[in-house]
Amino acid sequence: MTDILDPVAHTQALVRCPSVTPEEGGALTYMQGVLEGAGFDCHRLVFCDEGIPDVDNLFARIGTGAPHICFAGHTDVVPVGDVAAWTHPPFGGEIVDGVLYGRGTADMKGGVACFMAAALRYLDKHNGVAPGSISFLITGDEEAVAINGTNKVLAWMAEHGHVPDHCIVGEPTNPENIGDQVKIGRRGSLTGDLVISGKQGHVAYPHLSCNPMPAMVAALGGLTRDPLDYGTNHFQPSNLEVITVDTGNAADNIIPAKVRATFNVRFNDLHSQESLRELLTDRVTRAVEELGMDDRLSVDLQFRFSNADAFMTEPGPFIEAIAGAITEKTGIKPELSTGGGTSDARFIKNYCPVFEFGLLNLTMHQVDEHMAVEHLHTLTDVYEGFIDRYFSTHDGS
Repeated sequence: MTDILDPVAHTQALVRCPSVTPEEGGALTYMQGVLEGAGFDCHRLVFCDEGIPDVDNLFARIGTGAPHICFAGHTDVVPVGDVAAWTHPPFGGEIVDGVLYGRGTADMKGGVACFMAAALRYLDKHNGVAPGSISFLITGDEEAVAINGTNKVLAWMAEHGHVPDHCIVGEPTNPENIGDQVKIGRRGSLTGDLVISGKQGHVAYPHLSCNPMPAMVAALGGLTRDPLDYGTNHFQPSNLEVITVDTGNAADNIIPAKVRATFNVRFNDLHSQESLRELLTDRVTRAVEELGMDDRLSVDLQFRFSNADAFMTEPGPFIEAIAGAITEKTGIKPELSTGGGTSDARFIKNYCPVFEFGLLNLTMHQVDEHMAVEHLHTLTDVYEGFIDRYFSTHDGS
């Protein structure tokens, strides 16, 4: 029988569930059994949307009052790739020389297991009662399109009176040691597709055609020439990176009919999706006009759908609770970071303050993904210390 206070046992049990997105694989069922046995009220929430697979999610809560701290995470994992390349079974949960191997050990079944063990340890020491509420928001849709997961669970939580006061996301945040970084914010992401059309023709007779390439060069120069901003106290400068430029032209004597370019912007909280779209559209328009727009050219700039907005949780008692727990348990003073890609925190920030803190991110999504058993124990100690500090310093106001 699994020791419900042991994060290693929980990690092994979760890793042995083949929960490749969007398959539940038994992971949420395992968690539900453990949490219901400890007194949590559990809800399995299956959401659907046209054209994509249904996704199973779990919301579990113990307590009804404030303050309400929620742990958010996911039990879905990316595919294992070439199974033959693994030296340990990807869903085996084997421990060799103090290291636990398997898909999801880092991202992020290990983190889920640690918080579950920490919450149960805290409740065990307090006669099964918290001076407020502890909840789990666990999705099976983080590694895919993120449509039928956290965002819809949050809407359900709001409808049913479960909006937390604060939330911690257990994504792997640490580059080398448990305690290196707490992510208090994330940059947003926006992708644009620029198409400039002209008239195809022979390179020896340019007057009979209209080459879209000079206009594209000018447009990309307009997009990249000047900085989008110079950063803030907590964010690095926003950056725009051109990803592709393509005419589909296989010959060296043809002026192309059109040229396509794609770019991605990672932006800080000086911008919103809307303001950035307006800024970039204006830059492209001005750059092409300065070149001298040939009336045979057409410019089309389209932005792909994105729900990845920038956000930041200002340092205060909430952040101090996790930073203090980290220093107490590890001796490390964590960096308050806003680097990296996007996460489900982009949805949670619309409901309550949120930060991210979890395991090491060195092997996530890799062959032979693994985590040191020692790190699982350390993170559990930090999480338990955080829960204790949280309830000691927050009154739900």
